[in-house]
Amino acid sequence: MKAVLLGFDTDELRALAQKEGEPPYRGSQLAEWIYRRGARTLDDMTNLPAGLRTRLAQKYEVGRSEVIGMQQSQDRTLKLLLELYDGARIETVGLPYADRFSCCLSTQVGCPIGCVFCASGLGGFVRNLVPGEIVEQVLAVQETIRTASLPTNARSHDVDHVTIMGMGEPLLNYESTIRAVRLLNKELGISMRHITVSTIGFLPGIVKLAQEKLQITLAVSLHAPTDELRRQLIPGMTRWSVSEIIDASRQYVHLTGRRVTFEYCLLDGVNDSAAEARELARLLRGLNCHVNLIRYNPVSGLPFRASSQAQVRAFREILRGAGIQVTQRLQRGVDIDAACGQLRRRTEKAIN
Repeated sequence: MKAVLLGFDTDELRALAQKEGEPPYRGSQLAEWIYRRGARTLDDMTNLPAGLRTRLAQKYEVGRSEVIGMQQSQDRTLKLLLELYDGARIETVGLPYADRFSCCLSTQVGCPIGCVFCASGLGGFVRNLVPGEIVEQVLAVQETIRTASLPTNARSHDVDHVTIMGMGEPLLNYESTIRAVRLLNKELGISMRHITVSTIGFLPGIVKLAQEKLQITLAVSLHAPTDELRRQLIPGMTRWSVSEIIDASRQYVHLTGRRVTFEYCLLDGVNDSAAEARELARLLRGLNCHVNLIRYNPVSGLPFRASSQAQVRAFREILRGAGIQVTQRLQRGVDIDAACGQLRRRTEKAIN
């Protein structure tokens, strides 16, 4: 099996070029083609000598995935189903806004956590992604928008914001996630401040991430203000209490100076009561944080429903009244099942 170039940074590609008896600038050209021009093959790299391309092709490949499914929502949200070298499938989502183009990235094939309201874990966990497979999702979204001439709201087709909260738990694939963050910043030019890493509350990962002191945003998917309710909703992450997770988040703020975001998916009649809003406000009092309320994207076969707009509004106002910074995430891609894991699940069921 050939080695994959996608995942090497410019310095490593320059060293590779020297190993092949070429000047270091050839490695810089490789990086330009891979990360900024989106080359799929070495033959695409037309300013490299033919002999070098031939030699490299005997040992290396770029490592791009295949787009085997695509949907675009009425709100122009783009969802891709990607097939990797081993046949594994992942999802990525492109989110065009008026002032930015965001991409939601997966870090695992499937998910080991098993949140009871989420489609990602329904097919089980298959494997971790390597850094190049995480970064490549951005390239796939950009390429699809350009080659298919799909309409977007953004001024540019270049992704400039990234949220690592697609399929999987990023902090359970820690080394690959951090490596991907650095590649996104260094090779694709995405500002660290425009990168968000989301976790369901894997406490050792939060502690370790704080030590990196990266200027990224940490998003903690809390979804419940009490241990009992959180155990019901997130059975695969019950080792740490809600208070322990929030304490780790305080430490993250202290070490990085970065505000933490708490994601809270509102499920009708499950976690959206006034009492739960008040408890959440109590827990977060005094913490430099922001709460992002999310209306649930329904998943076929699961018994949950989205909270009403009135209930979301009431929950939000309780938090706001307690001095907590809170917003409601704009619901995107409902008509194309844009919640994590839905397109992959439907495709897998159709094949099987």
